[in-house]
Order: sequence, then C-alpha cells, then structure tokens
Amino acid sequence: MTIDHTKTVVFITGANTGIGNQTVRHLLSSDVAYHIFLAARTKDKAEDAILKLKEEYQNTKSELSSVVLDLEDDGSIERAVGEVRSLTDRIDVLINNAGVELDHLGPSLGLSQREIFLRTYSTNIAGPHILTTHLIPLLLKSANPRLLFLTSGTASFELSSNPDFILNKSPISGWPKPPQRELFAYKSSKVALNMLMRDWHRILREDEVKVWAVNPGFVLTGLGGDRGVLKSLGAGDAGGSGGFVVGVVEGKRDGDVGRIVQREWIYGDTLPF
Repeated sequence: MTIDHTKTVVFITGANTGIGNQTVRHLLSSDVAYHIFLAARTKDKAEDAILKLKEEYQNTKSELSSVVLDLEDDGSIERAVGEVRSLTDRIDVLINNAGVELDHLGPSLGLSQREIFLRTYSTNIAGPHILTTHLIPLLLKSANPRLLFLTSGTASFELSSNPDFILNKSPISGWPKPPQRELFAYKSSKVALNMLMRDWHRILREDEVKVWAVNPGFVLTGLGGDRGVLKSLGAGDAGGSGGFVVGVVEGKRDGDVGRIVQREWIYGDTLPF
C-alpha cells in the first residue's frame, strides 16, 4: 500500500470501539481527506472494524489502514510503529485514545488491587507515553502536527469537589464501606495523563506541535463495563464525543493549546480545570 500524502495522516489508538471508533466515523464523514491508521489490540478487531466502516462510508474521501497495538506490550508498540514507518515517513495527528477502567471489572477477572493499578497505569499512562515517544519523529515531519490525549472529567479536581455529581457521593461512616462504584485507579491515571500532556506540550513547544488533553464527556462506551449502569448514572452518547475530538483535530480549539479541552458537561455546566 502507498500512502497518499496529500491526505492528513492520523494514528488513533483503541479505535475499534467506543469514542475511538466514533472519532474515526467523524473523520470519515469530514470534508477533509484523511489516511487513518486504526489501531486495536488484535488484527481481527482492527480489520473487522475497518470492514464495517468501509461498508458504511463508501463515499468517504479518506482511507483506512489497520494496526495491531497492545499498549501494555513494548514489543507490540515497536512493531506497530515499524509498520507505520514502512508506509509513511510522516503522521500529522496522533490521538492517544485507548484506555482501560479496571476498578469495576478487575476483581471479577481475578485481579488484585495492585494488579488493577499496575495494569491501569501501564495502559493509560506508560503505553501512550512510550508510543508518543516512538512517533515524535514522524510527527515532526508534519507541517501542522497535533498530539491529543483522551482524558476524563473524573480527573478534574473541580468536579471531584462537586457534591451533586453522582460519583462523588460519600458513603456512611464506619468500615467496611457499603458497595459503591469507585474509580481509584482510573481517575488517578487520568490525573497523571493530564500532567503527561503538560510535559509533552512543554517539550514540543519550540517544535510547534499542538498538544491537548481532550475530555470527551461522560458517555456510553464499553470501558466501564455494564452499559445499563453507565446509562443510569447519566452517561450520554459517544457520537458527540467523536465529533468533538475531530473538531480539535480540525482546528476548533487551537486557541487552547496545552490545556484540557472539553465538551459541555452532561449536567449542563462547563467545568473549569
């Protein structure tokens, strides 16, 4: 395959489902022509996603390539980068979208508290950082390089002080506490991701790479397990999140480089960070 370098080249992780997949859909619907590297954990997941997208978006100006990428595996990261390098010497946009939330599902998978934290940080922090480090040389070949990290409103100190937000309910006194959905590992990993974004913004400032953390809002995805529970908590539709991410890609938040940008919050307020 030969990459058409008149197209904007995008690499997006975790793009077979959820917000990543919705982002690809909005890219395919755009008037801008893209070449999209759709990364997923397995070849089957990536290629199945591309097959469905090609059937749905037959008139798109854009093209798709599958990439196998497991952010917990350095060898997988290196192979994915090598595959991209074999097809192009440039990418214009890197979207670090993939992430895990194991606080809820981890115990049913037999994971200890330590294992939940280690795997969460490996996927949500170490993986994106290592992938970004490998792809920086290709980003620097772009005339308009952009680097996005998908964060979460649950990482907001402002939101965490809002007693009206459903995830901030304080349990009754005493120990042990009654069962309640807690996100210790996930939320703290996204706080760390926000600082990772700030460091990459600082490091790449003189290279004129535009860097953001993007909060897509509280939406229905497979990330947190039971979709019925997420919906009952007020989660919205992921389609709007994909459109918001593409808006950042296409320049709508260029005045906010180096910051956390977000959709209007699901409860009606745009919360400061």
